[in-house]
Amino acid sequence: MNAYKHAEISVKRRGGVVEDYLPIHDFIDSTKELCSDNRHRILHTLWGIRRVIVPIFGQTITNSNGKIINVKDLCEQDHILPDYLNRFIPTLADFVNAINRHADDEHRLREFAGSYENDPELSELLLSPLANTGSLTSLLLTHNSWFINDIVPKVLKRKPLIQNFGISPADFFDRMNFQLWMDNGASIPPSAQKTAGKVVG
Repeated sequence: MNAYKHAEISVKRRGGVVEDYLPIHDFIDSTKELCSDNRHRILHTLWGIRRVIVPIFGQTITNSNGKIINVKDLCEQDHILPDYLNRFIPTLADFVNAINRHADDEHRLREFAGSYENDPELSELLLSPLANTGSLTSLLLTHNSWFINDIVPKVLKRKPLIQNFGISPADFFDRMNFQLWMDNGASIPPSAQKTAGKVVG
């Protein structure tokens, strides 16, 4: 489903016009630039909403009818759940567990982390996938050229870094195995196995 269709869902549910919601839905799907199939949906998680979407767009927006709209609810109910047949919201760990580990991951990530160890604000954001999943490999999602130069400037209001990066988004997407649950809810991810069969919404 494209961003415009998601915005139409928001209009039907919350009033206003498509343009009120399109920037948020378009941004949630901006990872299609990094990966052309449904593995791209790393922002389709509560981690993505809490750590990326809400810090950029705010807790609420006001639509053209003057109604205050909760951004977290908008992302969950009008975008993520419809993409998965209203069956589940995947966790960041669901995506991370599909990534093949490499022996040099720890060395490369520790080296990257050394560049911001004295910056608590940046450190909290970049290390949040590890806190969320417990997997060192999860740091590939934030320790790369896309996150540093596209996401960090928007979330923390900082300038992009003009330099070569040793890690790119391809480092995790090329190693992420496609799972059937990623295909618009064709199956259930590990995190939702205990609630399988129940409709969310």
